[in-house]
Amino acid sequence: MNFSTNRKYITTKDHFKTGESFDLFLDSKRELLITCPQPSIENLERYYDSEEYISHNDEAKGLMAFLYKAVKKYSLSNKVKLVNSLSADKSTLLDIGAGTGEFCKSIFENGWNVQGVEPSTKARELAKTKGLDLKESIDDYTGNKFTVITLWHVLEHLPDLQKTLLKIEALLEKDGVLIIAVPNYKSYDAHYYKEFWAAFDVPRHLWHFSRESMNVIFSNDLRLTKTKPLLFDSFYVSLLSEKYKSNASFSLKALLVGLWSNLKALRTKEHSSLIYCYRKF
Repeated sequence: MNFSTNRKYITTKDHFKTGESFDLFLDSKRELLITCPQPSIENLERYYDSEEYISHNDEAKGLMAFLYKAVKKYSLSNKVKLVNSLSADKSTLLDIGAGTGEFCKSIFENGWNVQGVEPSTKARELAKTKGLDLKESIDDYTGNKFTVITLWHVLEHLPDLQKTLLKIEALLEKDGVLIIAVPNYKSYDAHYYKEFWAAFDVPRHLWHFSRESMNVIFSNDLRLTKTKPLLFDSFYVSLLSEKYKSNASFSLKALLVGLWSNLKALRTKEHSSLIYCYRKF
């Protein structure tokens, strides 16, 4: 796969940490946005190095952290139900980008043999306190096969997308299930907030996906079998976007934008975030 970046789509900033500006270029063949410039792998860690980066820190404080944790707790049970509905064989599951290990812990308690990957040293150390031994890289599992592989808001973070996709496919056994959740830059809340849309999250998000791109980025061995919306994401992302745009710690308008995004998506199917379920043939 060769990505041909045709034109600049939007310029946005790292609103979370550095204030640096980044351009997003459109790969028009795949309806995929690419963050430019992309930090080197060696330099990428500094963009995550903050006590406020919630997915790597169980102790983050503040309203947005509280809302994130409340939604995450509700979502965990739904994720477990989804995995069980797609794979009757509670065998081996690999969670890529496991963070502090909450999903791994939940799915393990549901009877799965669980492995996990998490590049952040701090997050891996927190996961270890929960009895989880997460590996640093996908490469640590080369040669292994898994019944289910999950990436919950992770694919957009992974450097070298083309090689990474091939590695993920190679780790999935035949008839195995791949579950990926990513933001959708074609949602109403993305169009409303434009450069302030929190789910751009540059440069931590290196890639920005649409429904069209998620249909074509994998080989013919993987078939998209199911798509599900993450309805709470539009509210959380809109609240954070409004904070970036107007410095409001809480905004009723943002909640209305999130609600309208979900209502419009009933017709367009362009939800703020979507879960894509694939099966390997």
